[in-house]
Amino acid sequence: MGNPYREEFEEIYQRYITRQGSAELLEWLSKTDFFTAPASSKFHCACENGLVQHSVNVYKVLRERYFDPASDNEESFAICGLLHDICKTQFYKISTRNVKNETTGAWEKQPFYMVEDSFPYGHGEKSVFLIERFLRLKTSEAMAIRWHMGGFDDSAKGGSFSVSLAYERYPIAVKLHLADLESTYLREKGTSSVVKK
Repeated sequence: MGNPYREEFEEIYQRYITRQGSAELLEWLSKTDFFTAPASSKFHCACENGLVQHSVNVYKVLRERYFDPASDNEESFAICGLLHDICKTQFYKISTRNVKNETTGAWEKQPFYMVEDSFPYGHGEKSVFLIERFLRLKTSEAMAIRWHMGGFDDSAKGGSFSVSLAYERYPIAVKLHLADLESTYLREKGTSSVVKK
């Protein structure tokens, strides 16, 4: 059985993202675990194919709720929605831990996703870095992807005004943040599942 989220991702990507280097970026993604990885270790889309599912969901919310044909660009929306979390590529590993079976009282090995960050470069900035290895981002796209976590980003804590300035100057940054929040906390609620062995 195929991966419908991968198929939808690739269809949207190839329709809207035509910038120089886009084919090479998609080819690189196909050689990583992007299309099979989870989107988180235990929260939203913490399941096989969760990362691509979340990416498609964010794009759909971004496009459906916030696209203004008078001022917005289809390619920018596709780039931001589909690629904002590519920092999670090669980021999660399957491990096991002992969990007590409440019925039998026996300890059993259970699989779970753990973080194994081989390139600790931050979150949004890591996505920007990885994308720009292949294609050039507009400033507005880079800002949107960099700050899509908003106040949940560690570098935004402690009084940084950078995120506020980015949101003031680049409306797509606010739109991506809102789309990510809605996807994560409203539309993807209950999408976590036990890791398959």
